[in-house]
Amino acid sequence: MFPSAREVRLRPADRALLETRVRAPTTEQRHVLRARIVLLAAEGWASRAIARALGIMPRTASLWRIRYAEHGLDGLADKPRPGGRASSAKYDAGSDRRILALLDQPPPAGQARWTGKLLAAALGDISDQYVWRFLRAQKIDLDGRRSWCVSHDPEFVAKSAEIIGLYLDPPEGALVLSVDEKPHIQALERAQGDLKLANGRTLTGHSHRDRRHGTTTLFAALNVATGEVKAAHDKRRRRVEFLDFMNRVIADHPDRQIHVVLDNLNTHKPKRDLWLARHPNVHFHFTPTHASWMNQVEIWFSILSRSALQGASFTSPKQIRTRIDAFLASYNAPARPFSWKAAVVHQKHLRTRVSHP
Repeated sequence: MFPSAREVRLRPADRALLETRVRAPTTEQRHVLRARIVLLAAEGWASRAIARALGIMPRTASLWRIRYAEHGLDGLADKPRPGGRASSAKYDAGSDRRILALLDQPPPAGQARWTGKLLAAALGDISDQYVWRFLRAQKIDLDGRRSWCVSHDPEFVAKSAEIIGLYLDPPEGALVLSVDEKPHIQALERAQGDLKLANGRTLTGHSHRDRRHGTTTLFAALNVATGEVKAAHDKRRRRVEFLDFMNRVIADHPDRQIHVVLDNLNTHKPKRDLWLARHPNVHFHFTPTHASWMNQVEIWFSILSRSALQGASFTSPKQIRTRIDAFLASYNAPARPFSWKAAVVHQKHLRTRVSHP
């Protein structure tokens, strides 16, 4: 024999409030459900009937009618749950300092870097979940890695000022060119196409297997003032190929002063430069050591790689040259100069990720 359901008597004020909760579109659905259970119980419905009408379990209907009968409207509120707040309270600033101190130590033998699980295991009394929460709060990314190239050239300031001065304020009537080469561009033949998966999705990509069909070298000269690029292909990048390319470039500007920005490759700067002696209107300017990023043509090489070469399939170096020439024609049509802006490099970008409080 089933026990009789707890009788629910609603005060007029409570009924009005519960009916308002049911009608209000902003009321959370859990509170709407509890209000409907109590309203139906006040009309004499049994818990099983309420459960069938609302699509819930009978014990749920019984729970909220009892909670209201014993505690009124306060009984329809959620009770505080143990766990989250109490568990986090056991960790304090001392726990945080221990995590940071451990990060300054080398990781366990055989491990390349610390992880949240390794930190928790080494600490012993701090959970890995708290370690991860703390690291996120401190914006510490254990997997993040950055690389940088620092120039130790003793003449870095003078050389940088010279290069940037050519970009921002070139000599009147002079032509400023940014010149470099992209060697060993490989003709890789890859199987490409669409791959249909069992779940109906289709992926576009290429096979990890490839065939090599040789390489080619690209020489490029970027006109800093207009953004246009003149390029030439060759098999190698020796001094003779470099000078052959420079002869083609300066032939288009026989009577102008030409300033050429170059990196410190040995083919660019021999001990005795007879070629420069024969061309007094041409002046070479070399970037600081380990600072080839100051050469603007490197930006164009990156654009070329992303737009025309990356992920493509070629069966011969000739196909690569054809692709580059087509890209060059489309690039030069609307070419614009790069907006070269001097940015202050703050030392904080090179500091460790961990900052102790």
